[in-house]
Amino acid sequence: MTPDEYRAAGHRLVDWVADFREAIEELPVRSGAIPGQVLAALPSEPPQVPDGLEALISDLETIIVPASTHPQHPRYLAFFPANASLSTALADIVSTGLGQLGITWESSPALTELETVVCDWMRVLYGLSDSWSGTIHDTASTAALVAMICARERALGHPSGGLQAADRPLVVYATGQAHSSVTKAVALSGIGPSNLRQVETDDELAMRPEVLRRMIRADIEGGLVPAAIVATVGTTATTAVDPVADIAAVAADFGAWLHVDAAMAGSVMLLEDYRWMWEGVEAADSISINPHKWMGTALDCSLYFVRDSAELRAVMATNPSYLRSAADGDVIQYRDWGIPLGRRFRALKLWFQLRLDGIDAIRARIRRDLEHARWLAGVVAAEPGWELVTPTNLQTVCVRHRPPGLAAGDVDAHTRAWVAAINDSGEFYLTPAEVDGRWIARISFGAERTEHHHVMRLWERMREAVSGVEPWGVPR
Repeated sequence: MTPDEYRAAGHRLVDWVADFREAIEELPVRSGAIPGQVLAALPSEPPQVPDGLEALISDLETIIVPASTHPQHPRYLAFFPANASLSTALADIVSTGLGQLGITWESSPALTELETVVCDWMRVLYGLSDSWSGTIHDTASTAALVAMICARERALGHPSGGLQAADRPLVVYATGQAHSSVTKAVALSGIGPSNLRQVETDDELAMRPEVLRRMIRADIEGGLVPAAIVATVGTTATTAVDPVADIAAVAADFGAWLHVDAAMAGSVMLLEDYRWMWEGVEAADSISINPHKWMGTALDCSLYFVRDSAELRAVMATNPSYLRSAADGDVIQYRDWGIPLGRRFRALKLWFQLRLDGIDAIRARIRRDLEHARWLAGVVAAEPGWELVTPTNLQTVCVRHRPPGLAAGDVDAHTRAWVAAINDSGEFYLTPAEVDGRWIARISFGAERTEHHHVMRLWERMREAVSGVEPWGVPR
């Protein structure tokens, strides 16, 4: 493709994306595709000659879009927000168009130094001290793995002979509400999921520090080594908030690495009045926050902050001859801050978003989402037969409808049935979740275009849905 051909195709595709975003509310939120639908619609052999852009766009419209669920839809209330603001979509065009090779400072000084700048901007916006340094990973799952590897090496005494040289097993502590990526990180770091301890939670599903302390003491007496603690600020199912300050005190007493997972809820730290949620975070060792969730930066863009970058580099650094340059020692080499050698120009997305959208607009949208959640929580709490399962800490409302006299197991079936009825309609998309053995409905606000009239219609639809299924979950 020549630059002139690219220019024409780019204009056409930008118009297509803009038209798609303008008309997105007319589409079902969740795809109604059946397994194998896209496979059956596409040829089994690759094309031998060009098809042309219009044929490609036709397939986008007839094959891809109908089989896509739409996180940018204003009635998308599932999982967590997964926004892709158009300002950051522009950055992705520039990132790919520039085609930078992010392996060393020398291979792209701009990529390296812009990442340093935007990470520091975000540090300031989150209210973190200048003792923190940041880098950009793809997701918080990678951040969790890096944290567990660093915790492993600290516990073993870096440089270590690895787990094969360890004379005592390492242990990691988190609650049962921690994200599944924590379990995966513990497994992939070699510590092993059988050495992941689930710490008891309180009535609000937050970690109980006094129980954590007792568990660690018992494990030490049993010959184990407390390597890491994962505190979650905004758990996946209910946005519960672990008490970071108290947990940090325990971590300090036993020399354990403290990783704070604030992947979704970290965006609320842009609002000073919500920073109480991670009070004590300055005593942690690492923090992960995903701007590609609630803040609105397009996937993938996950910030990983560390309090001691030298310790991170000691674990992650390699220095093959073909990557050395005269700038070594004077510049940051982000290959030594994580797992991959090469990296995309992800910093452009934050740079574009902050400069084109502005932090005031981002903060206003986050406050709007918090108000949506407060409004819905208020009407649910006031309606007979409905209940809030957990406090509404952030933008996720956890609810249950409980018809009179229905057994707990039947309430679970009823919950899953009315949520499925809403989702199958295509009008809204919610996610059910199992919390402490009981099923709940999660309503997670945060899509860029969700307004109050959508929330009012949701509440109307929820009441319609529960009246449209029998109390034990059978459609009427």
